[in-house]
Amino acid sequence: MKRLLEQYQAGRIPIEMIYMAKDETITQRNILVLEVNEKSLTAFCYLRQTKRTFLLQNILSFRPMKKKYVNEVI
Repeated sequence: MKRLLEQYQAGRIPIEMIYMAKDETITQRNILVLEVNEKSLTAFCYLRQTKRTFLLQNILSFRPMKKKYVNEVI
Protein backbone atom coordinates (compact mmCIF):
# COMPACT_ATOMS: atom_id res chain seq x y z
CA MET A 1 0.00 0.00 0.00
CA LYS A 2 2.77 2.45 0.94
CA ARG A 3 4.55 1.91 -2.38
CA LEU A 4 1.40 2.61 -4.39
CA LEU A 5 0.71 5.76 -2.37
CA GLU A 6 4.27 6.92 -3.10
CA GLN A 7 3.60 6.40 -6.83
CA TYR A 8 0.47 8.56 -6.59
CA GLN A 9 2.52 11.16 -4.74
CA ALA A 10 5.27 11.20 -7.39
CA GLY A 11 2.73 11.44 -10.21
CA ARG A 12 0.63 14.03 -8.33
CA ILE A 13 -2.43 11.84 -8.94
CA PRO A 14 -5.46 12.71 -6.75
CA ILE A 15 -7.08 9.69 -5.09
CA GLU A 16 -10.41 8.75 -3.55
CA MET A 17 -9.95 7.19 -0.14
CA ILE A 18 -12.25 5.41 2.31
CA TYR A 19 -10.97 6.20 5.80
CA MET A 20 -11.95 5.22 9.34
CA ALA A 21 -11.50 8.04 11.86
CA LYS A 22 -10.45 7.59 15.49
CA ASP A 23 -14.12 7.58 16.55
CA GLU A 24 -14.70 4.75 14.02
CA THR A 25 -16.79 6.83 11.64
CA ILE A 26 -16.11 6.02 8.00
CA THR A 27 -15.66 8.81 5.48
CA GLN A 28 -14.79 9.11 1.83
CA ARG A 29 -12.14 11.70 1.06
CA ASN A 30 -10.61 13.04 -2.14
CA ILE A 31 -6.96 13.79 -1.45
CA LEU A 32 -3.64 14.63 -3.06
CA VAL A 33 -0.78 12.78 -1.34
CA LEU A 34 2.02 15.12 -0.27
CA GLU A 35 4.18 12.86 1.92
CA VAL A 36 4.19 9.19 2.96
CA ASN A 37 5.81 8.08 6.24
CA GLU A 38 6.06 4.72 7.99
CA LYS A 39 2.76 5.08 9.84
CA SER A 40 0.96 8.01 8.22
CA LEU A 41 0.54 10.16 5.16
CA THR A 42 0.14 13.89 4.77
CA ALA A 43 -2.23 15.00 2.05
CA PHE A 44 -4.24 17.93 0.80
CA CYS A 45 -7.87 17.09 1.59
CA TYR A 46 -10.29 18.54 -0.95
CA LEU A 47 -13.20 18.19 1.51
CA ARG A 48 -11.57 20.30 4.25
CA GLN A 49 -9.48 22.42 1.84
CA THR A 50 -6.35 22.01 3.97
CA LYS A 51 -3.46 19.65 4.72
CA ARG A 52 -4.42 16.64 6.84
CA THR A 53 -2.58 13.66 8.31
CA PHE A 54 -4.06 10.17 7.95
CA LEU A 55 -2.90 6.97 9.67
CA LEU A 56 -2.05 4.25 7.14
CA GLN A 57 -3.66 1.58 9.34
CA ASN A 58 -7.01 3.41 9.13
CA ILE A 59 -7.12 3.58 5.33
CA LEU A 60 -9.69 1.01 4.24
CA SER A 61 -9.32 1.48 0.46
CA PHE A 62 -8.18 3.94 -2.17
CA ARG A 63 -8.10 4.41 -5.94
CA PRO A 64 -7.26 7.14 -8.44
CA MET A 65 -9.99 9.77 -8.60
CA LYS A 66 -12.37 9.38 -11.50
CA LYS A 67 -12.14 12.20 -13.98
CA LYS A 68 -15.32 14.15 -14.59
CA TYR A 69 -15.90 15.17 -18.17
CA VAL A 70 -18.11 18.20 -18.70
CA ASN A 71 -20.06 18.58 -21.95
CA GLU A 72 -18.57 15.42 -23.43
CA VAL A 73 -19.91 14.58 -26.88
CA ILE A 74 -20.38 10.88 -27.52
